[in-house]
Amino acid sequence: MPKAEIKMHNELAGWLTQDENGYHFKYASSYLESKNSQPISLTLPIQEMEFTSSVLFSFFDGLIPEGWLLDIAEKNWKINPRDRMGLLLACCKDCIGAVSVHSLLENEL
Repeated sequence: MPKAEIKMHNELAGWLTQDENGYHFKYASSYLESKNSQPISLTLPIQEMEFTSSVLFSFFDGLIPEGWLLDIAEKNWKINPRDRMGLLLACCKDCIGAVSVHSLLENEL
């Protein structure tokens, strides 16, 4: 089950996971309690309840490169273009903007 730590301005904002039921995003309680916390996306407002979707949330899918850059990522890391979570984990650790995606091992969540 792929898991990712989502950071906003290098601060832990929450976790994104994928399982047989789809994708799940949950804000970290420390992030929810912070005075300066902002939603990572307008489509993922700050809330305690977990977000669930059968497809990768559009915000995260939008972080994945497109065109020739996607082709390079797919070939270099041998990732299936339909493996959106795999592409997100491989390509978005250091993406443009405030949000970054960091892969987690099974026992780290």
